[in-house]
Amino acid sequence: MDLERIQTAVVRCTRCPELRAYAAEVARERKRAYRECVYWGRPVPAFGDPQARVMLVGLAPGAHGSNRTGRPFTGDASGAFLYPALYRAGFASQPNAIDRNDGLQLRDCLITAAVRCAPPKNKPTPAELRNCMPYLLEEFDALGHLRVMVGLGAVAFASILKVLHERAFALDPARRLFSHGAELTATKGRRSIAVIASYHPSRQNTNTGKLTVAMFDRIFARANQVLSE
Repeated sequence: MDLERIQTAVVRCTRCPELRAYAAEVARERKRAYRECVYWGRPVPAFGDPQARVMLVGLAPGAHGSNRTGRPFTGDASGAFLYPALYRAGFASQPNAIDRNDGLQLRDCLITAAVRCAPPKNKPTPAELRNCMPYLLEEFDALGHLRVMVGLGAVAFASILKVLHERAFALDPARRLFSHGAELTATKGRRSIAVIASYHPSRQNTNTGKLTVAMFDRIFARANQVLSE
């Protein structure tokens, strides 16, 4: 399937009725700061370049971020940290991500997530992760030029490894513990993909200094280095 058809299927997905109900409830009640906004309130499709060589995988839409705007990492603190980094690295046309109509474009990069609906307390269940896995597999298959995968957080990193296992890639090193900046190589025949782990750009990580601007920039500098090799 091509990306457009995959994203249409994502938006229509009803595999997790409890998540669809929660996303719709948040959209009805709305946060006071966004009382005048019309929330998306549905599964959030991937966003980016259909010819991308870099795939970023996040955890799930934020209740009042992506669940409101309908675009990954748009409208919340995580996106306010991520998109400037992508802009500095040359993957984004602008540093600001406000809503789906703000003119932002990604270059050679696609952003997706392990789970496509906003989960309560931002914690998807194992069953919800399994239900969304086919979409991540289809997106992986659709990106025939993929060279780099970046896992934003431990859950996203684990989801990437599951995709590569399902597609019979060999991983080196075999011991695959999550840590910021950790990297492994996935190979299958003549195809090689670099997998890079990063802390998630959540407010919990950025406000405490666990993830700094310099640390994040090094992740995307490494991605660019792989692309240039």
